[in-house]
Amino acid sequence: MANRIDIPLPDLTGKLVVVTGASDGIGQVIATRLVQAGAELVMPVRNAAKGASAADQIRRRVAGAQVTTRALDLSSLDSVAALTDELTREGRAINILINNAGVMTPPHRQLTADGFELQFGTNHLGHFALTLGLLPLLREGRARITHQTSVAARSGSINWNDLNWETSYDVMKAYSQSKIAVGLFARELDARSRAAGWGISSNLSHPGISPTNLLAAQPGLGRQKDTTEVRVIRALSRLGIVGTPDTAALPALLAATGADSQGDQFFGPKRQVGGGPAEQKLWPPLGNLNDANRLWEASETLVGLRFAY
Repeated sequence: MANRIDIPLPDLTGKLVVVTGASDGIGQVIATRLVQAGAELVMPVRNAAKGASAADQIRRRVAGAQVTTRALDLSSLDSVAALTDELTREGRAINILINNAGVMTPPHRQLTADGFELQFGTNHLGHFALTLGLLPLLREGRARITHQTSVAARSGSINWNDLNWETSYDVMKAYSQSKIAVGLFARELDARSRAAGWGISSNLSHPGISPTNLLAAQPGLGRQKDTTEVRVIRALSRLGIVGTPDTAALPALLAATGADSQGDQFFGPKRQVGGGPAEQKLWPPLGNLNDANRLWEASETLVGLRFAY
């Protein structure tokens, strides 16, 4: 049965891990598993009450769990900077970062606080700024960084002439672009780390298909009820045709903790939509490192930051 698929995790006692999007769904499974392995968890969350409830659930499941929540809205660069400044002041090295949070297909084109198309701004640019803002702590912890992409990145492209989709907006193409960007950033980060000797590794994972809140009712996005797609996915999950949140969490956990996870690797379910985790062949939109470098440079310009590497 799909819900019996699992992988062992190493002892993570004494390790500090940061997981975005850990207040529900796949992210909460990832966070719980890391804490069960002994890690100390930082949960950056947009909704403080939801985050506190999720942290309490982890504490109830794991005796002695060390879990803290921090404020983070990935659609606001000011919020990202506030978190990176806070963690930098505390000075604790970070050993694992999992960039898992995301938004998907709002019912109409929406913008972040900084004027970016919501999916590109949240899924990619927010995590880009977060990761590079934490880079000194990640380097100190010789961190393993995992970036969560999506099956939507199997096809599509970066809309280089209009990254914010100001004309001819297509919500699914914009979502695909955001997840391709996640993958290209993951690859370029690993390449730059190897070239400069930063001591961090950067991998990419995708969860396949499973019932999460990405396509469920989200009034904050203007979606008042569950989509037809999420209702179908829930039914397919019950039948074992696609994954569950428990199995969908495994590729990211393998990328972040697996003994054979060395950097610039891609992990996902063996059947693409579900099943046990395994290393994957890169999808065509993720294969060009020239695109990865181009995206990095464009992203730095968009977020208005320059980093001392």
